[in-house]
Amino acid sequence: MGSYMRHIAILTLVLGATACIPPGHDAYTPPPVQPQLPTDPAALGTAPAQAPVSTWQAAPVTPRARSVESGTYIVRLGDTLRGIANRTGAGSQIIASANGLVAPYVIHPGQQLKIIGGRYHTVASGETGIAIARAYGASWSDIVALNTLEEPYILRVGQKLLLPATAPSDPANLSIEQRAAAFNLDIDDIVTGSQPALADGAAAKEPSDWRKAITPNTTIATPASFSGRFQWPVDGTVLSTFGSKGGGKVNDGLNIGVPKGTPIRASADGVVAYSGDEIGVFGGLILISHGTGWVTAYGHADKLNVTRGQKVKAGDIIGLAGESGYVQEPQLHFEIRKDRKPVDPTIHLPKRG
Repeated sequence: MGSYMRHIAILTLVLGATACIPPGHDAYTPPPVQPQLPTDPAALGTAPAQAPVSTWQAAPVTPRARSVESGTYIVRLGDTLRGIANRTGAGSQIIASANGLVAPYVIHPGQQLKIIGGRYHTVASGETGIAIARAYGASWSDIVALNTLEEPYILRVGQKLLLPATAPSDPANLSIEQRAAAFNLDIDDIVTGSQPALADGAAAKEPSDWRKAITPNTTIATPASFSGRFQWPVDGTVLSTFGSKGGGKVNDGLNIGVPKGTPIRASADGVVAYSGDEIGVFGGLILISHGTGWVTAYGHADKLNVTRGQKVKAGDIIGLAGESGYVQEPQLHFEIRKDRKPVDPTIHLPKRG
């Protein structure tokens, strides 16, 4: 996906922003009066004394992939797609895709089904896509593409995931350096791979009320719909705009210069999908899922006021801006993504005179 290169690109353009962008370039008029700050002093600038265990670390994954031979399966009377998957060891979604089957996946006795060979990991309770990828030294984005996973990216217990052919056959033999090189966590990984697996037929838990914590191994329901309207998350000067900067440098969002401690406000209603600092380039990072494929990202935060699974409204304070991550001055890195792809925030934000 080139996520690593994008991160480096963002780092490069941000570090050079004050030098290469003229004063006042891309500045915008301050937004109208925002909602008042919380009256509870503890609500502003606070963070857990100890960050909660990462979702993808809550249920450790042991490599146990099963090798499956390519071939043809002849459907028998009473067969189901799930039963064929269990019998052959291949994933039911992979079988359906390889044979052009669509829901409700009707099959007939005597029908020949192509079985895609490879190594398949059977998902266990609580496992996440990121943890599975990390266990095998594979790229989670490659697993998503290979298994044609779609929103809301919730795995099911017993689901069989086809692993990339490039993944090591024996991950246990990887050195620490090799594992680090094979595993790069980015925003797309968190969006698509941080939800713990659910039992078949079980429903995801509804988001919590404001500031009520949810355990890392809880699968959270994403919003069913979204109005499509966003607001500016901070009032500041745009240091770097969206898009290509030349020389292979790309910014997936906007970098907005603000004083340290400036409240960061949710750009739209949604559910917090992530709040942490495990993507070094962004430092303190918050992701909000708004439903129907829309996600916003808020990076370089000094304080994180929300935790995963909380419902937020547009204008709610979710953190404080700072200079965490790979930047040299206080600012907010802000992204809007639709169906995993970054889009230009200025197209979707209110126009400023």
